[in-house]
Amino acid sequence: MTQLDDNPAVLRRSAQLRTGLIATEHGIAADKAAGGVGRAPAQDLYGFGERINPRRSFVFVSRVLGRHVPVSPRVARQAFTGLAEQLPDDLAGPGLITSMAETAVGLGAGVHDAYLQRTRRQDVLNFSSTRTARLQPVLGRFSEDHSHASGHTLYEPALEQDQALLAASRTLVMVDDETSSGNTFRALGASLYAAGLDRFERVITLTLTDWSSESIVVPTRATASGQIEAERYSLLRGRYIWTPDPEAVPMTLPDPDVPSSLALAPVHRAGDARVGNSARTVVAPPEALVQYLHRSPDSRSVLILGTGEHVWEPFLLAEALEQAGITAQCSATTRSPILIQHDIRSAYCFRDHEGLGIRNYLYNVNPRDFSAIVLCVDTQVEQLDLSLVLALKAHVLFDNRFIEHDLVMANAGPIESATLELAAPTRSTGTKL
Repeated sequence: MTQLDDNPAVLRRSAQLRTGLIATEHGIAADKAAGGVGRAPAQDLYGFGERINPRRSFVFVSRVLGRHVPVSPRVARQAFTGLAEQLPDDLAGPGLITSMAETAVGLGAGVHDAYLQRTRRQDVLNFSSTRTARLQPVLGRFSEDHSHASGHTLYEPALEQDQALLAASRTLVMVDDETSSGNTFRALGASLYAAGLDRFERVITLTLTDWSSESIVVPTRATASGQIEAERYSLLRGRYIWTPDPEAVPMTLPDPDVPSSLALAPVHRAGDARVGNSARTVVAPPEALVQYLHRSPDSRSVLILGTGEHVWEPFLLAEALEQAGITAQCSATTRSPILIQHDIRSAYCFRDHEGLGIRNYLYNVNPRDFSAIVLCVDTQVEQLDLSLVLALKAHVLFDNRFIEHDLVMANAGPIESATLELAAPTRSTGTKL
């Protein structure tokens, strides 16, 4: 990219990473967003991190998504609503809202939920890519070339009514937490076209932050040219420049980017976008969890943790607790390896729960900050790395069944400690000119 220009009306920020310098430039205020996110300073939407990844070192860490940084469900909901409000009520239907595993699965579900809540429409399908094993037939595959885990799979929807919506969809909405080049959106569009979804009349991208400079075009048979340019909406739009350090030691991926044939399929649930969902999902806190929290005199926040791609129902649980007057935050584990610096202040490393044989991570969680931590899983409890459960003193929620920490650990054998790494806070620079 070209050098960033001096401009007194913009905010320029930068962070020195081990492998280079990442710099951004954007407006001082975020773009349109409901509920306060758009009125907040733009820098509150994101920070910086450094991937352990030779393909692309830098990462924009969302401060509102509830993935790498614990947030109030209210803050995440504001972001969902802010993006959904940029979709018109009268989109040509059926509509298809897609999202990218793993970081944007919950974001796509949140946009879909907010859009349905506002419009009351019943012809909009929420549909996400996945890196997990499913029992459904494969619809398509595509690659996110810069990712530590590049392969994405699309499975056919589980319900016939959702299959019909998918096949007839006329509007495509592609959701991701951020875009820096638009290449993954283009790859998704091409994969859908190859799968026979080739009649999109309108294409829209929704991102929390949009750093891309080139247009995003996907193939379609609905136009004479055989392609259509996406309309792009975001909470924040800007540009970035990455200056690699020529003397930096190249990064090596902690785990090979090869899908495992031994992966465990998540337990099927209504509302799982990985197999399609066209209705709003309702989650009620299990009575056992509510009773446990009411017995505790501790006034600190409750932390509800999603795992991997299983994040939407955990978010809804945290939101339900918050609406019931219980202080709650939400976050999630991830398979993304990130160094401890800048917006990543601490990390746990542990074995995955999906039979992939890879490392998973949890960032910015200190158990002392919370009265209780509830780890939500969509595979069998026996697949959990109990070293993480022990380190967090976490309770477990599986299939809406609340299992207290002591019961989870009662039959556990010898357990190795989850790797915990801590680092002194580092600062990125931000200058308001």
